[in-house]
Amino acid sequence: MSRSRILIADDDSKFTAALRQRLMSKNHAVVVTTSRMQAQEIAQKDRPDMVLLGTMQPRGDAFKLYKWLKESPILSDTAIIVVDAPPEKQHINGWRKDEGLRLECDDYFARPVDVPSVVDRIEKLLDKTTERITVLVADDHAVVRDSIRAVIDLQKDMQVIAEAVDGREAISKTLEFQPDVVLMDIVMPNLNGMDATRQICQQWDKAKILVLSQYDDQETVRASSESGALGFIPKRSASSELIAGIRSVSQGKHLELPVAV
Repeated sequence: MSRSRILIADDDSKFTAALRQRLMSKNHAVVVTTSRMQAQEIAQKDRPDMVLLGTMQPRGDAFKLYKWLKESPILSDTAIIVVDAPPEKQHINGWRKDEGLRLECDDYFARPVDVPSVVDRIEKLLDKTTERITVLVADDHAVVRDSIRAVIDLQKDMQVIAEAVDGREAISKTLEFQPDVVLMDIVMPNLNGMDATRQICQQWDKAKILVLSQYDDQETVRASSESGALGFIPKRSASSELIAGIRSVSQGKHLELPVAV
């Protein structure tokens, strides 16, 4: 299973520590918090693949977080597992009955819970929810990287998993993270995008690289193809063309947009 991002919002420190350790041993990225506001900040920034909602103080905050997730345009489809207090303590710090009746979560547990069983359920749900196209963005301008990330973050089927500021870092991070698609700028310090693309393709036969550049003449497009890139997108193109290009290249399709001669 690919590396997934999991957010745990729960105030049972013993349970969350054991769960986090087990999930991380399976190569998942896990963040734990006991605060509703902090959970919202993390979720908005990182867009987790799975949220485990436990109990939080003040009572009712867990349900408020649940409602916030369901009402968020970019998080409403996130898989959610609820872990409630033991039956004998639910009237003190568990989920209220009226809250439970309004739940539309993917699974529900009441403590005491078996951590391996929860992990098994999480992974089965993740199998259905983590079919995202992973993207590495290589560009030496932070503004450009931020703009691309903002566009990709709006897509439910893709995510930026790494960024690189020059050609050498693009090579090392591509080999480390093995993204589905590499968005490669041409003009970068230390090593340009063409040479970086060529070296990546020589070292990793599954590389799918989409060149993104302000230079869109025929010679540049041809050079991109010769270096091993599957496609070329001018930076002036609309964001919809970039997203369509990423989806096409992720499937191994060659993409070449028409440019002026």
